[in-house]
Amino acid sequence: MNQPPTGSLYAAREPIFPKRVAGKFRTLKWWILGVTLAIYYITPWIRWDRGPSLPDQAVLVDLAHRRFYFFWIQIWPHEFYFVAGLLIMAGIGLFIFTSALGRVWCGYTCPQTVWTDLFILVERWIEGDRNARVRLWNAPWSAQKARLRITKWAVWLLIALATGGAWIFYFADAPTLLRDFLTFQAPVAAYSTVAVLTATTFIFGGFMREQICIYMCPWPRIQAAMMDPDTLTVAYREWRGEPRGKHLRRRAAAAENAAKTPAETAAGGPTEGRRSPVIPMPGLVAPVAAAPQRDEPGDCIDCNACVNVCPMGIDIRDGQQMACITCALCIDACDEVMTKIGKPRGLIDYLALSDEPRERAGEAPRPIRQHVFRLRTLLYTGIWGVIGLALLWALLVRPDIDVTVSPIRNPLFVTLSDGSIRNAYDIRLRNKHGDDRPFVIALDGDPALTVSVESAEGDRVTVPADQTALHRVYVTAPAGSGPAAAGITDIGFTITEQISGESATADSVFNGRALQ
Repeated sequence: MNQPPTGSLYAAREPIFPKRVAGKFRTLKWWILGVTLAIYYITPWIRWDRGPSLPDQAVLVDLAHRRFYFFWIQIWPHEFYFVAGLLIMAGIGLFIFTSALGRVWCGYTCPQTVWTDLFILVERWIEGDRNARVRLWNAPWSAQKARLRITKWAVWLLIALATGGAWIFYFADAPTLLRDFLTFQAPVAAYSTVAVLTATTFIFGGFMREQICIYMCPWPRIQAAMMDPDTLTVAYREWRGEPRGKHLRRRAAAAENAAKTPAETAAGGPTEGRRSPVIPMPGLVAPVAAAPQRDEPGDCIDCNACVNVCPMGIDIRDGQQMACITCALCIDACDEVMTKIGKPRGLIDYLALSDEPRERAGEAPRPIRQHVFRLRTLLYTGIWGVIGLALLWALLVRPDIDVTVSPIRNPLFVTLSDGSIRNAYDIRLRNKHGDDRPFVIALDGDPALTVSVESAEGDRVTVPADQTALHRVYVTAPAGSGPAAAGITDIGFTITEQISGESATADSVFNGRALQ
């Protein structure tokens, strides 16, 4: 009989303290962090003049009036296919980059990565680099530890509050909402949204970090379908690094100590990193097996520099893993060590698994362009481009006016005192211009039919700027005329905007006496 499992199935989180590292990939990540945060926080404050009747915020999701403004583009509710198309393009774009370069989205531009990097920067600024943070974590509570923790949490909370506050400014005029928010006159939804986003940012970026990527995000589990052996991803050249040369560690440590300041040398502290469990990437490759024994040691000196800088707490030398976000910080750390011990850089690098046999044989890997521009990525790019061109064409040809005609079915027609037959229609006129525009309603079909607009003089109406107006329109057939005696007569409405001359049409039917 099977026994029920004993103990908890939940593995408690091991805190990870990434070490500071310098290099080209770390510099690239700093630039991306700065640009993406600047875009997020500044965009709601950019102004864009659309005329006196429209909001002047460049990017605005106006839920109250069901509009989406993006600089000179305005999306109406019936044009939601533009938003759907952009979301599809974003998804296919993610497929393109993942197929070509692995999880570059996760490692460089994912909001979880960007805000976690920012929180780690604050943590390092307040508590010190890795060794100091490890000692502080292991130390008993004291006044100094409480002061450092409270200071760090306070700064994190301010960043989280700014994050939630910036989000709500995308849904209303930013200066007005800020004033109302500070004077406690904003809607309850604004305060609740800020509270939720502040809490999630504070918890996700400060405490959960890598657990969001490993346990909550679905992308690590489906990325293997987008990757193949030709995908360039961060990996360890075990055929060059194994067996690890223990005798070179003293030489590397001496070089590293020579580069330290006296304060850093005195700080000491642990050198081993806290490592997350190895979770192989499904469907791509298992953890790296031990390399064949060689007489001479490999280039890896087992210094754990790649582990100590990893924000996910993994060892890239164990092979491709689901937890790896390909942030490439291990490349910077390893390259720095290789330079110090006089070995070639690139022991850990962006590489394709299909190049392993060539490199083992001492040959150069294939050019990067052959990995990036291959059938899969070109197919994704082609689909992405077709969708983009279709959306661009639809955007360029869409009219600035629109009309929808709905016949009144109850009753189908009305017989007037003079014997004429009248049908009623609800006509919805849409004016996308930034000012009021006059519209003329004309009727196409049997010349005996006449048209009139309720509460208007003749066939002319005015539609306010950037609005939709609903009008009741009557079409009348004189007694004894063909449309009056017939059952159904096809008709059409032509709506002409008088200033620009633009017109729109809509088809309908006229119901006659024969339908009785």
